[in-house]
Amino acid sequence: MKTWCMLAVSLFSFSAQAGEVQVAVAANFAAPMEKLAPMFAADTGHKAVLSFGSTGKFYAQIRNGAPFEVLLAADDETPARLEREGQGAGRFTYAVGRLALWSRQAGVVDAQGAVLKGGRFEKLAVADPKLAPYGAAAVDTMTRLGLLDTLRPKFVQGENIAQAYQFAATGNAALGFVALSQVWADGKLKEGSAWIVPASMHAPIRQDAIVLAKGKNNAAARALVQYLQSDKAKAVIRRFGYEVRG
Repeated sequence: MKTWCMLAVSLFSFSAQAGEVQVAVAANFAAPMEKLAPMFAADTGHKAVLSFGSTGKFYAQIRNGAPFEVLLAADDETPARLEREGQGAGRFTYAVGRLALWSRQAGVVDAQGAVLKGGRFEKLAVADPKLAPYGAAAVDTMTRLGLLDTLRPKFVQGENIAQAYQFAATGNAALGFVALSQVWADGKLKEGSAWIVPASMHAPIRQDAIVLAKGKNNAAARALVQYLQSDKAKAVIRRFGYEVRG
């Protein structure tokens, strides 16, 4: 009886401490976060409720009172802006993204990206550079290659990197600039063919997290940002093609 009572008290204490956190997640980080959320729940008892979308739209929604408590952005500028505006604090870089030119067909994209210069394709998927940092990185890359004006008429523009990937994955675009994390897992390309764009060809895609004002008193929010900085979480993030600090 004593043992049962102790177990009941322990379970009650665990459930009382468990909480929930509303998380706005940049579209490029969907796959890693879907892997990390159940791990976070199992290890901490807290539940992460995930919403995916473009960082630019999340910023507007947060400014208009959306109930998000943590933002995992696709850039470092948006969290910095929110911090300056008193909308959050404690930002840190949880991942550094990599850009890839990808086709769902094997043998289409070469390892140097020369397919872009050949121009033998009708459509190229690109995320909106005004809303999506990966779209801005794609524009930087094409500018560095001297191909932006030539390729612009071929653009099929997605609101975010998830839509850009979908255009390429469904064949609505022959090629697409995507987040490496969308096509990479466990150290290799999942399917198709790709050019991993050298990091020197665009501004660094530093992806910062921030605890938003609505989450500052939420233990689950604090637990999540701590969890993302753990060695266990970093190992998962690396497997999806990101670089991480530490």
